[in-house]
Amino acid sequence: MFDETGGVDGVVRPLRSWGPKKRTGRTGRPAGRRTVAAFVLLPLLGALGLVLGPTGPVPAQAASACPGRLVKTVAFATGSLRVYKSRAYACAVTVAKKPGARRAMRVSLQPRGGHAAVDSGKFTTLAGPVTVHALNRCVRASGAVGGSSGSTGWILC
Repeated sequence: MFDETGGVDGVVRPLRSWGPKKRTGRTGRPAGRRTVAAFVLLPLLGALGLVLGPTGPVPAQAASACPGRLVKTVAFATGSLRVYKSRAYACAVTVAKKPGARRAMRVSLQPRGGHAAVDSGKFTTLAGPVTVHALNRCVRASGAVGGSSGSTGWILC
């Protein structure tokens, strides 16, 4: 059964040491640095990509100042009024049709039974955003760019 070389039935095998078995990669070497890099660096790089966001050109409609979905757009000669709705809030912005030199712009958003939130001044691109609490409330909005303006009646009722 055992012979003098320590093998079974004449087959010589190296003696195995006690303790945990070392993991090896495809090359037969211990898998250390490469495994650590795969399990530590790759998730960190993925998280960094999520934080920094996409690279490259961003479409013009993706750059919204208000959260939520667009529910109403009122176009007028020099710009447009946009009203957005999220779960409990309404938000409005006035956007100039041709951005450029500073000019008088205004946006107003009023919930029914409440005070209006207003942003006015001399801006180049947009006035706002203004936000009001609008859970189960109607709102009305108005906006102006230069001498032209637009408004909504009571919406989101």
